[in-house]
Amino acid sequence: MPLPIGSHAPDFTLTTKAADGLRKVKLSDNFGKRNTVLLFFPMAFTSVCTEEMCQISKELEEYASLDAEVYGISGDNPFAQEAWAKQNNITVPLLSDYEHSVAKAYGVAYESFLPQLNLGMAGVPMRSAFVIDKNGIIRYAEANEDPKQLPNFQAIRQTLDSLK
Repeated sequence: MPLPIGSHAPDFTLTTKAADGLRKVKLSDNFGKRNTVLLFFPMAFTSVCTEEMCQISKELEEYASLDAEVYGISGDNPFAQEAWAKQNNITVPLLSDYEHSVAKAYGVAYESFLPQLNLGMAGVPMRSAFVIDKNGIIRYAEANEDPKQLPNFQAIRQTLDSLK
């Protein structure tokens, strides 16, 4: 169950791989400056995750106009995320939650991802979305048990619009 609306967003520092190399991204660096959208996704190189991150990449300017920074978060390592992003022209900053600690902190980690396949993959993040305001408060939270279900992007944008 995702963290409830109105709760304080757990801070974290995760690694991203950009053209200039590895760097750390700390959520609380946005506090007091801009809103934040966190998009958890199960894993890179899968069709629905690619669809989601490609769609958001095309809409980054719209999110910027709503005073929001958008991050995609998965348990993939930053080098795999970078290769996937390059292959698919994904421009959303991708953060590596390799140990699944952030997915667990936000209440969106599967106990068993695709248990019917007996993969033994605990901790994989559900396809989830959080809008965090400039004060670090969660204003929108959504977690989808079905990994094929995309977040409600209209509701996310409406929430951001209400924070202006």
